[in-house]
Amino acid sequence: MKIDTNIILHAIPAFVLLIIIEAIYLVKEHRFTNTKKDILANAGLGLGFVILSPVTKGINLIVYTLAYEHRIFDLPHNLWLAWILCFIADDFTFYWCHRMSHEVRFLWASHQVHHSGEFFSLSAAFRQSWTSNLTGGFLFWVWMPFIGFTPAIIMFMKSLTAIYQFWLHTETINKLPRWLEAIFNTPSHHRVHHGSDVEYLDKNHGGITIVWDKIFGTYQEEIHTPKYGLTKNIGSYNPIVIFLFEWKNIFKDLRRSKNVREFINYLFNAPGWSSDGKSKTTKQLQRKPHKDCSSCTNTSCTKQMMLQLQSSPDTPIKSLLKNQL
Repeated sequence: MKIDTNIILHAIPAFVLLIIIEAIYLVKEHRFTNTKKDILANAGLGLGFVILSPVTKGINLIVYTLAYEHRIFDLPHNLWLAWILCFIADDFTFYWCHRMSHEVRFLWASHQVHHSGEFFSLSAAFRQSWTSNLTGGFLFWVWMPFIGFTPAIIMFMKSLTAIYQFWLHTETINKLPRWLEAIFNTPSHHRVHHGSDVEYLDKNHGGITIVWDKIFGTYQEEIHTPKYGLTKNIGSYNPIVIFLFEWKNIFKDLRRSKNVREFINYLFNAPGWSSDGKSKTTKQLQRKPHKDCSSCTNTSCTKQMMLQLQSSPDTPIKSLLKNQL
């Protein structure tokens, strides 16, 4: 059985059509004020990604093939069990690659491109970094050919995940049935992931499923409409400016590092790490309580408490708290 590893390219016409339909709808609803600039920025970044893809895909295949030549098992791709195992392995690997792309600044320098958009629409799925593969993100999957998955099935599964994630980038779809939200990554979960609100930072890293986030403690329910973009936005629609933004910040910090320890931390510690403490990492920001938490007037805190109450058993105390909130 021949496996088509170019399925993303085949899907692009459908992506473009859906983006146009959504943009027309949002303009009519007066919910899309920067239609042209935003779509052009996303398209420019997506086009650069497609142009570079033959090179990056070639590097992926070479490395995966080398690992496959030293495999310890044989998992023929014509067996349905191999496909199921590959799906689980790919989804698990995507979660950790994606999570590390938020927690390691060297990887974040590429991934921040995807999060830099301040408006959330289907075209944001095209907002891809030109260096995400060149900085080694694909290496997270090397263990898979080593244990016997063929390079072709791995590339196909990675493409399938990318296609699935396209429809997650929208506000036009509200929450789906509870059983879907419990298992799969949905637009609601992904809106949280793109939020720059403190409580939403570094949450919901899943690919097709959301189960790994629930297992490893990075799941967050959508409790209010997110504020999209970065914690410090770029303020430009120029694809080159967007692409270089975090790389320029890294090189600036590396030049002012006073010793090897600082140099390594600026490169490989979490985004926001600083030797003088003037900037904060996500964990540091999330450890700092909301100013209004003591009186429960912070909207997001209140909503989160309501969600927790809804899932708890009915008691007189629960009823009292619900009335207070």
